Amino acid sequence: MFEVADGHMILAVGNDGQFAKYCDVAGRPDLARDPRFARNADRVRHRSVLVPLLAEIMRTRSRADWLSALEAAKVPCGPINDLADVFADPQVQARGMTVQMPHPQADTVRLVASPMKFSATPVQYRRPPPLLGEHTDEVLAEVGLDVAEIEALRASGVL
Repeated sequence: MFEVADGHMILAVGNDGQFAKYCDVAGRPDLARDPRFARNADRVRHRSVLVPLLAEIMRTRSRADWLSALEAAKVPCGPINDLADVFADPQVQARGMTVQMPHPQADTVRLVASPMKFSATPVQYRRPPPLLGEHTDEVLAEVGLDVAEIEALRASGVL
């Protein structure tokens, strides 16, 4: 994971050819020729030197710029998204991966929708996320505790 000018991303350089391509995109082809970094075993051995160099380079450009250039060069990479990025993603929006539900402590809450999309039997969203402890008595009753046992747990501070 690397910090870039406006966020974070992952870079997965798995072989010498990918490293050379990364170095070209980064404007540092000299690093691919440096004997300390020329081969994967060399990069691993000199990781403590290489990682700070790469971190400095990565901070010089935006995530979109890096992703565009590295993907074009066929260097494996990807964004590390925060929640706003996730929900703004065109694929997430196209698949309808969010659902709004009424909630007792808010007007509505936005939740992650089911990834399963069935045309004949669509997923139903019946209840919002429960409040803390909202179903405690119900769950404990289902596992066999009676009202007195539940109250004893509550009185002793267990619940």
